[in-house]
Amino acid sequence: MGFFDKLKEGLKKTKNTITERIDKVLVSFGKIDEELFEELEEILITSDVGIDTSMKIIENLKNRVKETKTTDPAKVKELLKEELAQILSQGESDLKLDTTPSVILVVGVNGVGKTTSIGKIANLLKSQGKKVILAAGDTFRAAAIDQLEIWANRVGVEIIKQAEGSDPAAVIYDAIQAVKARKADVLICDTAGRLHTKKNLMEELKKVFRIVDRELPGVSREVLLVLDATTGQNAISQAKTFSEVTDVTGIVLTKLDGTAKGGIIIAVASELNIPVKLIGVGEQMDDLQRFNAREFVEALFS
Repeated sequence: MGFFDKLKEGLKKTKNTITERIDKVLVSFGKIDEELFEELEEILITSDVGIDTSMKIIENLKNRVKETKTTDPAKVKELLKEELAQILSQGESDLKLDTTPSVILVVGVNGVGKTTSIGKIANLLKSQGKKVILAAGDTFRAAAIDQLEIWANRVGVEIIKQAEGSDPAAVIYDAIQAVKARKADVLICDTAGRLHTKKNLMEELKKVFRIVDRELPGVSREVLLVLDATTGQNAISQAKTFSEVTDVTGIVLTKLDGTAKGGIIIAVASELNIPVKLIGVGEQMDDLQRFNAREFVEALFS
């Protein structure tokens, strides 16, 4: 099964709440009027697209209808698809790993699938011929180190770790030395997933960044925030908090297959001004892939 088919399969629950309801509404209206737009707006809001984003989409949709002189409700769907693709593609970009080595720091609260995402990113990069090393920088949870080690073994990449409770910055330092010695292409660092003490988290991340800057000056650096699509609007507030703490360069949206409210991806792209770089639509190792806005909208409406 290709990724597009997996995407279609993974978006099944969301299709049921968004696409099928939109189809029903468009079929039941004989003409395009204010009531039709209100119905569409309600569908978007209840699919976790968010109030502000939904209102913006409907406003833009009205303008598209006017500009194209569309009178047939059935044709509104194509215009809506164009609008959604445009919003999503504003926040679409590839991982920037232009230097050898490059560094990816992965942040996110506990339970969003951070460790699993690191394993899957490592798998994706390895399949592109890159030599990857993992750093177990979340030293506050023994389970995080063990889980990352399981993924490292599954993917077949090296992991640098220390005992639970070690200084995360020390782990990252060791990992950087390993990357230099082994001439690896990418270092992926796990970080602690605690948000309740924002100040501690901020200090910890600053320390890690200082070590990367000192030991690997001028390298390409991605800071990827992992968000769980099933948490809906809560994902937006997590993203805003992490953006205050660090310069997030991209979002990894996991568990899209587990939610009927996949509209959250539209809210994320519209409200956060941070590109969605990778999306996960399943449990398998290759179910995390580069985000493509057009493909996503096609899969959603197919």
